[in-house]
Amino acid sequence: MRLNAYLARAGVASRRRADELIKAGRVRVNGAPGELNTDVRARDMVEVDGDRVRPQKLAYVLLHKPGDVVTTARDPHGRRTVVDLIGRRPGIVPVGRLDADTTGALLLTNDGQLAHRLAHPRYEVDKAYVADVEGRPDAGTLRRLAEGIELEDGRTSPARVRRLGPSRVELTIHEGRKHQVKRMFEAVGHPVVRLHRSLYAGLSADDLKPGASRELTTEEANALRTLVRRPR
Repeated sequence: MRLNAYLARAGVASRRRADELIKAGRVRVNGAPGELNTDVRARDMVEVDGDRVRPQKLAYVLLHKPGDVVTTARDPHGRRTVVDLIGRRPGIVPVGRLDADTTGALLLTNDGQLAHRLAHPRYEVDKAYVADVEGRPDAGTLRRLAEGIELEDGRTSPARVRRLGPSRVELTIHEGRKHQVKRMFEAVGHPVVRLHRSLYAGLSADDLKPGASRELTTEEANALRTLVRRPR
């Protein structure tokens, strides 16, 4: 394992911050100064500022995110965060983001490589949203959403669209642009009133109460790794 990844797994810092610690000479491996390209094996001793550090056990948590909770590890304004809901654990952070007022499935983990791949658009991880919108979108509007919408940062990829009610639509996308679903509905004249992520990478939190969470099973975690094994 590369040294910066080892430090991230140990909850010391992000990979980028770990690189800074290594460059500053604050990291030693088996008594010798660590380098950016140092590979760490299971029996190696890694120290930061003279204190030994060890990687944490990988953890995968599925949260039913409620509204009015921010998707970050810490909030400078003192708002409640998704990490507060699961109980603070070193290194466990949310994968991607949901707006404060958006509810539904959110994954948190300390598996940096998996988190990076799940969030990267080239792996095309599906995210399904149920949107309650203003007005009643007609068949032509749903077709436009499915074919892709021209936004200020470019055209969206094709999506899967399903009507659930007169003003309720399920939209499945694999992109992760900021406020994308809200902007897509805004662009077709039907602003979002409520937004719920019903499915993320095949995982649903709808059997959990808002604010509740659970650990993924070994089978679920393995399925996520298989999903992002190769870019699509």
